[in-house]
Amino acid sequence: MSKVGSKSMARPRGGVLTVISLLMIGSATLRLGFEAGPALACNTEPAQESLPEKGSNLEDLGILLAELLRREEDLNQREQAVQDMENALEIAKTALDSQLVALQEAEAALQDTLMIAEKSAESDLTQLTDVYQNMKPKDASALFETMDPVFAAGFLSRMPPDAAASVMAGLSPETAYTISVVMAGRNARAPKE
Repeated sequence: MSKVGSKSMARPRGGVLTVISLLMIGSATLRLGFEAGPALACNTEPAQESLPEKGSNLEDLGILLAELLRREEDLNQREQAVQDMENALEIAKTALDSQLVALQEAEAALQDTLMIAEKSAESDLTQLTDVYQNMKPKDASALFETMDPVFAAGFLSRMPPDAAASVMAGLSPETAYTISVVMAGRNARAPKE
């Protein structure tokens, strides 16, 4: 009895646990079937849409290929036009740069010429002023009497004050007054600061 009694008292092996495990595996399988099916269907639908329909024919593919080739040719032409424009702009830029250099050189040459001319004119005026101030005041006054008052004022303002005074003393009062007004107003319009 001890053998039989010990077997009947012992727990059955895997009875309840096996049933619970089988129920859990079954539940997981059902959930996987119900939830994974639609998810897998959603993932495969876009791939099916990108494929040509079963009813499409070779003619449609030929039209599509011709359109793609035409677009590629258009893009190639546009690219070539842009490249041609860039080349033209580069040529124009080079020409413009060389003209700018030539213009700067011409401007520098003109500045040199103007400087030479200005020095020459200044030298001539200085020499002529020296001639007038070395003349006898009576002869210089007769000459200044016939000059334009603005022109005469320019020479008199360059002379030393005593030589200019001697020439002015020999002028008629009207001419001396006019030249004095020109000399006094010469710098009236110059900026003060």
